[in-house]
Amino acid sequence: MSTRVFTSPLFLGFDHLEQMIERAAKTSSEGYPPYNIEQLSSICLRITVAVAGFTMDDLQITQEDNQLVIRGRQNDDHQGRIFLHRGIAARQFQRAFVLAEGIEVRGAWLDNGLLHVDLVRPLPETKIRTIAIRKGANDPPQPPAIDGGQHTVSSNDDC
Repeated sequence: MSTRVFTSPLFLGFDHLEQMIERAAKTSSEGYPPYNIEQLSSICLRITVAVAGFTMDDLQITQEDNQLVIRGRQNDDHQGRIFLHRGIAARQFQRAFVLAEGIEVRGAWLDNGLLHVDLVRPLPETKIRTIAIRKGANDPPQPPAIDGGQHTVSSNDDC
């Protein structure tokens, strides 16, 4: 089931964002391992994943484009052991988080069966541009003029 979010003609160029939302919806249905996402401040986030029984060597964190991927795979060192009950999950997992543009991974650490990943979301800068209006499509574009830190853009020749 796919729901188109940005169907309004006022949302131009949001195809990539819609794909990220669909990717996040697919991965959010997985329940293992459980995780928390905390907002520590206006720019800092922390993902905490419950990884009881996994060591640092069993875990891998990668950032693939705008996706943070946490993988866990335990080494099979339980040979010769007989479990009367095995309630601690030992299966491999992959948990993916879609990151917004500009979010940086600051670091990760493992403590008491919890994997913590700290993220920083820089505050966006306000960008103001003045767009020059030409008389017609055949008018030659004017070179961009720098106007007190603001750029005047006359056209986009790439279109």
